[in-house]
Amino acid sequence: MITPETISNILSAARIEEVIADFVSLKRRGTNYIGLCPFHNEKTPSFTVSPAKGIFKCFGCGKAGNTVNFLMEHEHYTYPEALRFLAKRYHIEIAEEEQTPEKIQEQNEKETLFLINQFAQQYFEQNLFYTEDGKAIGLTYLQERGFREEYIRKFQLGYSKEGWEDFSSHAVSEGYRPEYLVKTGLSIQKESRLIDRFHGRVMFPIHSASGRIIGFGGRILSADKQTAKYLNSPESDIYNKSKSLYGLYYARNSIVAKNNCYLVEGYTDVISLHQAGIENVVASSGTSLTTDQVKLIQRYTQNITILYDGDPAGIKASLRGIDMILEQGMNVKIVLFPEKEDPDSFARTHRAAEVEEFIAKNAVNFILFKTRLLLKETAGDPVKKAELVKEIVNTIAIIPDGITRTFFTRECSSLLAVPEQTLVNEMNKILRKKFSKKLQEEGQQPYLEPEDTATTAPQIEFDLDSSESQEKEIIRLLLQFGSESITLKQKNGDEPEEETQLKVADLIIQDLLRDEIPFESPVCRQIFNEMAELQQKGVITDKDYFLHHPDPILATLAIDLIILPYELSHHWAKNQIYVQPEIDRLLLSVYPALYAFKAKKIERMIADNQKRLKEIKSGKEDIEDITQCLNQQKKLEEIRGRIQGRALGRTIIK
Repeated sequence: MITPETISNILSAARIEEVIADFVSLKRRGTNYIGLCPFHNEKTPSFTVSPAKGIFKCFGCGKAGNTVNFLMEHEHYTYPEALRFLAKRYHIEIAEEEQTPEKIQEQNEKETLFLINQFAQQYFEQNLFYTEDGKAIGLTYLQERGFREEYIRKFQLGYSKEGWEDFSSHAVSEGYRPEYLVKTGLSIQKESRLIDRFHGRVMFPIHSASGRIIGFGGRILSADKQTAKYLNSPESDIYNKSKSLYGLYYARNSIVAKNNCYLVEGYTDVISLHQAGIENVVASSGTSLTTDQVKLIQRYTQNITILYDGDPAGIKASLRGIDMILEQGMNVKIVLFPEKEDPDSFARTHRAAEVEEFIAKNAVNFILFKTRLLLKETAGDPVKKAELVKEIVNTIAIIPDGITRTFFTRECSSLLAVPEQTLVNEMNKILRKKFSKKLQEEGQQPYLEPEDTATTAPQIEFDLDSSESQEKEIIRLLLQFGSESITLKQKNGDEPEEETQLKVADLIIQDLLRDEIPFESPVCRQIFNEMAELQQKGVITDKDYFLHHPDPILATLAIDLIILPYELSHHWAKNQIYVQPEIDRLLLSVYPALYAFKAKKIERMIADNQKRLKEIKSGKEDIEDITQCLNQQKKLEEIRGRIQGRALGRTIIK
């Protein structure tokens, strides 16, 4: 168990913008950073990171938290795993309290799978470099492919021996349980035997975006045509092939820096390009690209360049799959390598500068590439050309941005020698059908009903008596400015005014406790009560206490109240228009908030009293009860008048 002191050191050292930037492409906006939210699909950035407050907030889906919360949500880490990740990143030595055998036994199953994969990688790497078979077969193969030892070690490559039980037997002898070896996919239970899934193969570890090994790919080195050349780990609790990209861990920083991601097919393509100095490259590991993989790339950049070998049949087969990239609003380019060349072979036979130059010169926008490629097959055949026109229009219609669609419509009109308006008309038909289908899926009519049969949408109901918004404002002030001091001026008779310094938290908490005004919102009530209890002990809590609160519900509300979607532009000061910050006018915030809260409570009490009075009058009359209600009504209205007139300076109309 990690000690509290170590946890404090980790949280103090961790910079949220640095950690999140490893997973999300962030751009500075004022004092904050923004990017596309990694927790839901969006095309306009609404994900905000505040370095000053150490928190993130998505104003689209509502996800919010601190650095640890982000890792727990994004990487599915447990709390200790997230802390260990940060400790490793910031080189903090972890001091732990001794764990009981019971706690060790309760170790998270996912963590066990990660540990087994790490153990396997080290074992395969030892085989490659330090066993006779590994050096003679595995290492020789990699060196013949042109891989330098520096990159073999960087990508943690290894070798699995020919024996059917070599790894499994070794792992069991080291204390790893067979059921977990099977769950990772490294071993297969065959009746009473535990055999290796990988044997006689060069091993390529597959990493998560944070660098943990989630699976393996193995390449066979024998000439057996009945055996698959490449074999991947099966799906597991930590490995989902459709949501993983080989090399992303090594590429993410370069992708952000270059604002472009190169997509290749295989492991060796990635490694060869790294050796050529091109690091912003990932592989789909021989599988068809999935929507989840596209979204994974989109966290880091909106630009993707697909590097193809010179096989025309393979290119045509994969064209339709690229439509999903366009559908996500990404910019897609294609680079076609010379015939009988692929990224791996080209990078090994050319200098790094030549590879970079070739990619830059030959990168063509996907739609134009597709149009030119398929146009060659339509020569002299009007039917095929008509089919091509429809195919291209369907592809353009997928693009969500209207301006981009217009640009490609004009370009393709020229290439296809078809009037632009013809393409526009066809595209509009497709878009109308899509829109109509979407409405039907949402349970709406695809066309507008006649005016006389139109119905008014049901109104959203609000509880006008609820004080939740006023309660949240009170809590916001306590979180944001609780430890700030304000000056109160008091005058007794003819004596001169006296100035008193008071903390905002002391003023608000003492005032509300004295008047015994309860909070309706359970979350606001819990935060207020916790603050009041700590205040009695002489501790004034600030926002950081609740932003990193172990209760995620309290932490989420604190973040929602502290972080705002907008901030004041620097252009105001540039144009000599100065806005007084709230901290310089706290009295103008605190007292109106308190009285607005009290006024809302008084309104509720007046409404409840009036309701009780009606109930008494409608039943058997009790003069004493009626008199009591009327007196209560008079007192409440007097209090309301004082609050409205003297404190708020306004009239509340309900």
